[in-house]
Amino acid sequence: MKPTLVILAAGMGSRYGGLKQVDTVGNNGEAIIDFTVYDALQAGFEKVIFIIRKEHEELFEENVAKKMRSKIEVAYAYQDLHDIPEGNEVPAERTKPWGTTHALLACRDIIKDDPFIICNADDFYGRDSFYKVMDFFKKSTDEDEYCMAGYKLANTMSDNGTVTRGFCEEKDGYLTDIREVKEIKKVGDKAFVGDEEVSTDTVTSMNFWGFKPSIMKKLEELFKVELPKGIAKDPLKFEALLPNDIGTLVKNGSCKVKVLTSEDAWFGVTYKDDKPGVVAKIQSYKDAGKYPFDLFK
Repeated sequence: MKPTLVILAAGMGSRYGGLKQVDTVGNNGEAIIDFTVYDALQAGFEKVIFIIRKEHEELFEENVAKKMRSKIEVAYAYQDLHDIPEGNEVPAERTKPWGTTHALLACRDIIKDDPFIICNADDFYGRDSFYKVMDFFKKSTDEDEYCMAGYKLANTMSDNGTVTRGFCEEKDGYLTDIREVKEIKKVGDKAFVGDEEVSTDTVTSMNFWGFKPSIMKKLEELFKVELPKGIAKDPLKFEALLPNDIGTLVKNGSCKVKVLTSEDAWFGVTYKDDKPGVVAKIQSYKDAGKYPFDLFK
């Protein structure tokens, strides 16, 4: 078993205003993605795959991959708008790829036999989640049993704008439903979707999943069905999103997903104004000795 970390890094960060995946937040030039890889290394992960757009490879190699290659095996997968099932055509004015499920499928020829975590490039998850997923991989023998790290909604909000989150329902420690909820707004210590208040204790997916290779075939078959329907309904904006698709697979009995509750705080940079708080938090971790000055020395 070579546990692998897969990082979703192909997005452009439209609300952030740039390629936030490589934006510096640490005092030694680190991006959030560097701390994610470091935490995965501490938990025993041996390989990282960056899902990027092909045109960003040189930027990623210079700013991210080069410094960590002596510590972990690095590979790239490329999310390509035109990488779609036969029989479908890309709408003439479509410019963006097809969502996070489509991004993960870019790894289908790289991931063969090893379990893997997939997570976002611009989210700081905390080391606890990596250890818990690694422990899950060591103990779980069912190839159709996966896991996810869950965070309380209260710990995943931004003071600087609305966010999109995967709201989870669970029973006996396993996911029963998940739905992508957009435009969640923080007002004081409360959360709202439109005018409706939602519980800040809601278990939330931050796109931190522990999968086994069997997930690829399931998602590939689902994407084949979803894509033509999505193109017909909304040709320029349709996206196949991992939380929604995992919810579909759970409900139709194709898999089960164990919900692991993280003890660490999540934080991220959805908006430019989120950055100072992230910089301060990471510096406090370094000051406390949780991270060395040079992560990959």
